[in-house]
Amino acid sequence: MYEDKTLKCKECGNDFVFTAGEQEFYAEKGFQNEPQRCKACRDARKNAGREPKEMFTTVCSKCGGEAKIPFQPSNDRPVYCSDCFAEMRSQG
Repeated sequence: MYEDKTLKCKECGNDFVFTAGEQEFYAEKGFQNEPQRCKACRDARKNAGREPKEMFTTVCSKCGGEAKIPFQPSNDRPVYCSDCFAEMRSQG
């Protein structure tokens, strides 16, 4: 029913794809207009007024590699890098 469309970002001027899935989502939500900005420009605009999160570096409890986390680690709970966390989450 829908086909991918190539649109031009009004912010940066680059072409981006408005996928069939995105078009279907827009239709389900009742949105009338197509997006005017690419994802990078939409994200930049959305985060423009926000302060960047402070990240903390620690050691992964599973693999011993570097783990960057958005909270101050405490010694009473294990902390995992993103790879180990994703692996553990997929295992259930």
